[in-house]
Amino acid sequence: MKTDDAIALGVPHILLPKPGIDLGKWAVIACDQFTSEPEYWDRVRDYVGDAPSALNLIYPEVYLGEPEAESRIRRIREHMMRYLEEGIFIEAEGFVYVERRTGQGVRRGLMACLDLECYDYSRGATSLIRATEGTILERIPPRVKIREGAPLEIPHIMVLIDDPGGTVIGPLAEVKSRLRCLYDFDLMMDSGHVAGFQVDDERLEKGVIGALRALADPAAFVSRYGLAPQTPVLLYAMGDGNHSLATAKAIWEKTKEKAGGSAEVRNSPLRYALVELVNLHDPALVFEPIHRVLFDIRAERDIVGEMKAFYAGRVRWIPSRSVDEMKAAVDRQAGTPHKIGMIQSSGFGVIEVADPKTNLPVGTLQNFLDAFMNEKGAREIDYVHGTEAVLKLGRQAGCAGFYLPAMDKRELFRTVILDGALPRKTFSMGEAPDKRFYLEARRLISLSP
Repeated sequence: MKTDDAIALGVPHILLPKPGIDLGKWAVIACDQFTSEPEYWDRVRDYVGDAPSALNLIYPEVYLGEPEAESRIRRIREHMMRYLEEGIFIEAEGFVYVERRTGQGVRRGLMACLDLECYDYSRGATSLIRATEGTILERIPPRVKIREGAPLEIPHIMVLIDDPGGTVIGPLAEVKSRLRCLYDFDLMMDSGHVAGFQVDDERLEKGVIGALRALADPAAFVSRYGLAPQTPVLLYAMGDGNHSLATAKAIWEKTKEKAGGSAEVRNSPLRYALVELVNLHDPALVFEPIHRVLFDIRAERDIVGEMKAFYAGRVRWIPSRSVDEMKAAVDRQAGTPHKIGMIQSSGFGVIEVADPKTNLPVGTLQNFLDAFMNEKGAREIDYVHGTEAVLKLGRQAGCAGFYLPAMDKRELFRTVILDGALPRKTFSMGEAPDKRFYLEARRLISLSP
């Protein structure tokens, strides 16, 4: 694989299903979507049937905690080996320019490999590749079980670049008609359309690398954000799939440790992870909030009352006459106080917190919810995408939904540079159907002859 260490980039060898395989059944949405809606995944299973599908290569998080987890992981590994041995893949070398049509328009991306040596998901990291939200460490070990020793990876990871001039991906869109089309089809479950084009022109490849190098230039970087000289460059910020990338990082570190410093391991495929790069300024890239839902709240617990105590009387409860009134109050807020919508079977309202100590309403809410869950105030907390989901689940008996405002995406890089990672599950790049689908794969381990 061709690499550029200065920008932590690799030009991938991508595996795609060979002609004749139904890509509409092959491609499946990210595993961390519809986690409280098993009926969605039931429909996917029914639709896929016995056809070759990425569904057989992933672990949908809706099933986490099931008693037969090890059996599911074993079946995932068996399907990976079978698909490789049966030769269902073809290989394409080079970047892949991606166009994904959603309800927001056409989102443009670039499939590439990133060097895990340059990724650090810890708070306060200064690496070239950084997490944008807090990483939940307990979510990594189950993923390690799936990826460790797996013969291939099939990612849903999306990584952001801050490229207001559109210098990296924009030139590829302009010459799309000259590129070889690798796939072009409708996605299942009314999730839009996706097309991919092979970037096998050396001049275009050099253009991508040169544009990324320009973004990573230290002088240009500090000037762009008004930073102090010598501030470490942030070139790639995690969008979706942070825990998947963190898993790949954990396995790479373990691989290095096991190799005992051997130089040979430095060229291992495990050093890199396949991702889709997306420009933060893409008009079709919309930041949506990630809402919260509590399930089976203990009968004696009073959420609003406890939040008033947690924030020492700085909380006010404002009942809403309708969902629209609640949403409007939350969506139009600016600065302080922080406003958080709350949905229960008894009705709707807005929790208003004066003089908050965090920058975003999501941080104000999460600090309380962490303490509430530590005291076993509810059986479970889930993080859901989309207004319909939080309204539907919050209205159920014994539950509570929390509706949050969207973050201004233009502030993402500056905030991560100056303040570090945001509270976990702060934003979502689009609603659930807009998420990246598993489609392209990459070989991690060679099969024995």
